[in-house]
Amino acid sequence: MTLTSNRKLEHIDIVRRGGVEPERSTLLEYVRIVHRSLPEVDLDGIDLSVEFCGHELGAPLIITGMTGGHPDAEPINAAIAKAAEKFNIAMGVGSQRAALEDPSLIHTFSVVRERAPHAFIVANLGGAQLVKGYGVKEALKAIEMIRADAIAIHLNVGQELFQDEGDTRFEGILQIAGELADELAVPVIVKEVGTGLSAEDVSLLRSIGVKCFDVAGLGGTNWIKIETLRSRAKHGYPLRDPGSIAEQWGNPTAVSIVEARSAAPDAYIIGSGGLRDGLDVAKAIALGADIGGFAAPALRALSSGQEGLERYLADVLYQLKSVLVMTGARRPHDLWSASVTVWGELMEELKVRNVDVTSYLNSRVMTLLWRRRSSGI
Repeated sequence: MTLTSNRKLEHIDIVRRGGVEPERSTLLEYVRIVHRSLPEVDLDGIDLSVEFCGHELGAPLIITGMTGGHPDAEPINAAIAKAAEKFNIAMGVGSQRAALEDPSLIHTFSVVRERAPHAFIVANLGGAQLVKGYGVKEALKAIEMIRADAIAIHLNVGQELFQDEGDTRFEGILQIAGELADELAVPVIVKEVGTGLSAEDVSLLRSIGVKCFDVAGLGGTNWIKIETLRSRAKHGYPLRDPGSIAEQWGNPTAVSIVEARSAAPDAYIIGSGGLRDGLDVAKAIALGADIGGFAAPALRALSSGQEGLERYLADVLYQLKSVLVMTGARRPHDLWSASVTVWGELMEELKVRNVDVTSYLNSRVMTLLWRRRSSGI
């Protein structure tokens, strides 16, 4: 096995053990969707389907890119893919770098399409690899490997900086991301990995043609913390000690969703980073995301096997349906016009970031109308 492949398994083991969330939260606790006692909608009248990147999903969910590239990761990807197919939700794979380096590992990724022939599947390459020579050729190989409907370019600056073997060259990612968005036939999704996209970066990326974003904000699985734990297990201490950065650094998920939507009103946005249940998904959508995403909860649910994962997803979907009923909404994007209150630290953060919260909340429905009139990706 290559170093890249072995690292994949170490990451899985650390996430399964838990304790990888930072002290700082998503700030979604400062969001409330107003309850309606007269919703005038029946549970059976709820339709969870949404359009995302030109595809129809059965529900506004994605199990975001997590693993692959090691033989032990293959059954994990297979199980998640089977669940994605059953519920008609989206799924991403982990970085495909390992399989590009070692073709014997391709099936740890391609098994996803075998188990999910109709699901929306997202390929994955790292931004740090783009500046080391990866480009359209490698992206096409990653897409072909799993017959992907889109490809994610993950930005993991913090993880790379504190990983023992991390790549610390980042200059040039923006230009290459633009080339991929221009030349690839499938959508390019630029995604963070737990430290959150900012308005500044979303604006830059949108200006070069990127139309899809996964904010992956602070408050969920923290890859700086994971690499610190991994290094400590190997050496007895972290080779690159992050100090308080591991607990404090990043843009909280709730802030990232609002900033991404403000910076790119016409974009497709995945709200992820610390989402754990249907209410979290509803809050992410109410703030402006198209769909909600998570990874670690799916991995942990798999500790109870396929049944455990599917039960978890069924619970999340029922919780989301319940929120829609209690809001008087019939479809997920009706939450863009639902009454929402924002307060506390989230309100203060947004004010400092020059977001007029009242105006922003009032503008969400205009984004939906704009989307419906557009020709799509």
